[in-house]
Amino acid sequence: MTRATFNLMFFVKRTKALKDGSIPVYARITINGKITEFGLQRNVGPNDWDGKKGKAIPNLKQNKELNNYLEAIKGNIFINKRELEEQGKILTPEAMKKAYLGLDETSRKLLEIFKEHNVKCKQLENIDFAPGTVERYETCYKHVSNFMKEKYKKQDILINEVTPMFITDFELYLKTTWKCAHNTTLKYIKNFKKIIKIALANGWLKKDPFANIKFRLEDVDLAYLDAKELDKLMKKQFDIDRMQQVKDVYLFCCFTGLAFVDVSSLIAEDIVDNDGAKWIKKRRQKTKNWCHIPLLEPALKILDKYKSHPSCIKKGRLLPVLSNQKMNAYLKEIADITGIDKHLSTHTARHTFATTVTLSNQISMEVVSKMLGHSSVNMTKKYARVVDDLISKDMKKLVGKYEPASVSMVERPQRKHSLDDFNFNPSQN
Repeated sequence: MTRATFNLMFFVKRTKALKDGSIPVYARITINGKITEFGLQRNVGPNDWDGKKGKAIPNLKQNKELNNYLEAIKGNIFINKRELEEQGKILTPEAMKKAYLGLDETSRKLLEIFKEHNVKCKQLENIDFAPGTVERYETCYKHVSNFMKEKYKKQDILINEVTPMFITDFELYLKTTWKCAHNTTLKYIKNFKKIIKIALANGWLKKDPFANIKFRLEDVDLAYLDAKELDKLMKKQFDIDRMQQVKDVYLFCCFTGLAFVDVSSLIAEDIVDNDGAKWIKKRRQKTKNWCHIPLLEPALKILDKYKSHPSCIKKGRLLPVLSNQKMNAYLKEIADITGIDKHLSTHTARHTFATTVTLSNQISMEVVSKMLGHSSVNMTKKYARVVDDLISKDMKKLVGKYEPASVSMVERPQRKHSLDDFNFNPSQN
């Protein structure tokens, strides 16, 4: 029996240069004159490749790392070759490629799996998934699709081709091409990670590309209205009905802590009597946790104002809530008109409730957590702000407790003070 001729080489495709000028690296397997090629999802500078040696010129750190990576690939391919020979299988370029990539008849494509997932999410909209969540998965799908077209010139790839490099390149794409902020980028990657988990659970993917990748959200101090700004907004009246409606809905959220999706779905059955007072008792759409909120007078007045509004009657809702996008657009204009130098969005009202309306007025963290519908107090701490007024109130308690007597520390700095030099009144503790 004639032994099969086998050859492995690495090369670059200069005709597929990327936007940054780098060129992709490929592997080519030749067996008995038959050839197959596949990309390695690695790039190299156009002047950094040695075609004769089939590797990068080791003049840069990243080129040395690339050469080490190519050696590792070479070793894995030869291991796959030996395993196929031991199994008595016929060696072909495609068989070698599939063995290296871990492919078999059950191999699935990335966007194919992603699309199936999104279809199921759409079917479960308003059951297991909020509309906003469904929309974010659709947006993530589009980002992944556009990323592959731009980066790899492909409409789709096999799920086994998703590598750690794919993920880090996708992160870079979101931050540079779409100018996504760090936390927004990580939210998209989190959506993408769910698709990888589905592939792993079904056995379509053998290795988790996220295994050694760790992401960390940056702490963001979102805006909220302080007491003066909240009062200014309450007093401001608008002649344009839609702006007034947006302002009223925003204020309602400031005095209840409801998120946008929850206030937009508020119905009469969510309002209950509790010892003569009106309360909101409903499950949050995001977490399914119950929130119990006593209605303050400003919130009650807003509900009464819109009880006969045509939009509310038609939709069976208590407030005429516009879309989140329109709400945020109007809020930006409202902030400019009222002289509030902050980026207002529907979520800042929730922060205002947690910070200015409740915590600053000595409402306990545990009570605020229950009203916000949080699973634990730790979640509520993200909303808590120690505002200047609260600090001032607490520090005033110390006035008069520690005062130097007649001796001036400025006049006699060389002398060390003792406790006898201070008027300390234990009764003020």
